[in-house]
Amino acid sequence: MVDRTSFPLVFALWGAGLGAAGQYAKISVIFDQLPAVYPDAGAALGFIVSLVGFLGIVFGVVAGLVVARIRYRRAMLGALWAGAALSLFQATLPSLPLMLASRALEGVSHLAMVVAAPTLIAQLSAERHRGFTLTLWSTFFSVAFTLLVALGLPLVDALGLPSLFVAHAVWLAVFAVILGLFLRPIEVPPEGTLSLSGILRDHVTIYRSPRIAAPGAGWMFYTFCFLAILTVLPPYIAQEWRAWVIGAMPLVAIAVSLTFGVYLLRFISAVMLVQVGFALCIASLLWLWVAPGLPVACLALAGALGLVQGASFAAVPQLNDTAAHQSQAYGGLAQTGNLGNTLGTPVLLAVLSVAGFPGLVWTCIAVFACGIAAHAWMAARRS
Repeated sequence: MVDRTSFPLVFALWGAGLGAAGQYAKISVIFDQLPAVYPDAGAALGFIVSLVGFLGIVFGVVAGLVVARIRYRRAMLGALWAGAALSLFQATLPSLPLMLASRALEGVSHLAMVVAAPTLIAQLSAERHRGFTLTLWSTFFSVAFTLLVALGLPLVDALGLPSLFVAHAVWLAVFAVILGLFLRPIEVPPEGTLSLSGILRDHVTIYRSPRIAAPGAGWMFYTFCFLAILTVLPPYIAQEWRAWVIGAMPLVAIAVSLTFGVYLLRFISAVMLVQVGFALCIASLLWLWVAPGLPVACLALAGALGLVQGASFAAVPQLNDTAAHQSQAYGGLAQTGNLGNTLGTPVLLAVLSVAGFPGLVWTCIAVFACGIAAHAWMAARRS
């Protein structure tokens, strides 16, 4: 454990994390333009987005095991350079099978980054600063999406689709150079073996441990609702407020996590803050049940989700002392998070079609209540 936080390296790792989130966001923000590139793709076009997430479901825990064995710095740099090369290849707008193959490989690069980076940030942060540094890390997805909408789409409008892939490759390469020059190796004895039996044992070890599994357990319930809510909520917001509210919700979540979230972590545990966040989510949803689409209630929900977002990552080093266990926990976060993201939107859309907005609200309330219960159960097991 270090006494002083290396803030330049922490911010460099966060910047690299923006590139990792960009592996999702660069496709999402231009998805409506892809049918012109692949006119015969049909439903298969959706796999360009989902392949990265599917790999996270299947190999999230494996990534934690692999990254710990090949060392965190080496994994981070390899993933950055691989991601840059793949983005340059995608800038050629290859045939659909080759694009899908590149996205599958990009999923491997993405997993390595989202496991290695927060583990490195935790190791580079003094105990008193971990609440801030890991909350900062937790914003990487929201910030990346915001930047790509604000800067990436105008770039595409000016220079065409390939320019976005080239810009993403340059971003990853720049941070690969910075981290290659200044990030020192962190020597941590690996745990587990890279055999099939070892990987299966690693899954059992993670999900039986109330310390390693707890952050990922709560994270699954968060991710199940977060993107889905942003997807299904807009029609219920008044037209004149809709774009502003949906654009502001991720920013409010970031602001709350970096201010109130970091402040509260000085007084209560990260797990307790996750539960408080879930409880406030439920209160906000009840407000929306009474006043569907009310802008201030939508923003209150986003703020509550921001507390869960930051505290979930901060919980990993609070509950796990060793880098190997932290890596396993971040692998679990990657796996459960991708599972929640993949299932949440289709499930809530199905609920919406059957039970309408009240059904949607009460389903989300039940999901967040399960998040509180999961953390309470694991806390009881730890004590």
